[in-house]
Amino acid sequence: MRKHPLLMALVVIGVVLIVFAASILLLTYLFRRQTPAFAFGDKLGVIEITGVISNSREIVRGIKSLVDDGGVKGIIVRIDSPGGGVGASQEIYREVLKARKRKKVVASLGGVAASGGYYVACGADKIVANPGTITGSIGVVMQFANVEELVRKIGYRGYVIKSGPHKDIGSPFRDMTTEEKTLLQEMIDTVHRQFVSVVAERRNLPMEKVKAMADGRILSGEQALALGLVDQLGGLEDSIELAAKMAGIKGKPRVLYVTKKRPSIFDLLTEKLIQRFHELLQDTHPRLSYIW
Repeated sequence: MRKHPLLMALVVIGVVLIVFAASILLLTYLFRRQTPAFAFGDKLGVIEITGVISNSREIVRGIKSLVDDGGVKGIIVRIDSPGGGVGASQEIYREVLKARKRKKVVASLGGVAASGGYYVACGADKIVANPGTITGSIGVVMQFANVEELVRKIGYRGYVIKSGPHKDIGSPFRDMTTEEKTLLQEMIDTVHRQFVSVVAERRNLPMEKVKAMADGRILSGEQALALGLVDQLGGLEDSIELAAKMAGIKGKPRVLYVTKKRPSIFDLLTEKLIQRFHELLQDTHPRLSYIW
């Protein structure tokens, strides 16, 4: 029987695609296997939080790995972040609190540790900041865009079918009503109160004092020390020395840095696409943020 060339070509292409997909899955598995870099003996663990806090998963995983390592006697949370999402910041903060039940934890503030970055730091036993660290910015923000005039000029018309009067609150295609602004402000005030309460409780400061400086202002590390928001001035090495002393480690401690999970080939291929997609949605997908 004569073989159909088109059918044979489709079969070959199908086989190639299956092999390619299987190879990606295999490489993804191999890349995602975690290779422990733990040495024997007492040591300190350092986990870094850098950039905008948008996802807590990797940081939480790293903190847990240090807590579960019996050789790690203390943890340094190195923060160089302007903050980020409220939910992600709160999740990392809670994980730091859990870690304190088993290990000594020191927060080391780098160049910037503001808003959600400072929120996370409040979970530690001690906070160390450089004199010029940008910190504070105790507050919450939610941003919206309004392109109503623009779409009117280009002749665009949109229609919304909604289940309730506030279902499309924050729509970029119309003005926000006074009632909607009030609803959002009430939510912002609630989340802001959560932040203020955490700072007052963890820093052992009067609520009224924290409220007075929780207007979104940024502070230097030196100013934060004077206000009681940090415990001492210093850099990462000072934080390591402090953590070693708190953990009772004699001599110069061995330091373990938590490495980020190696990205899979699939992650590398899609990272830029997802990043671009988030940029396009940024103005039309507002969210609560502890960010400077």
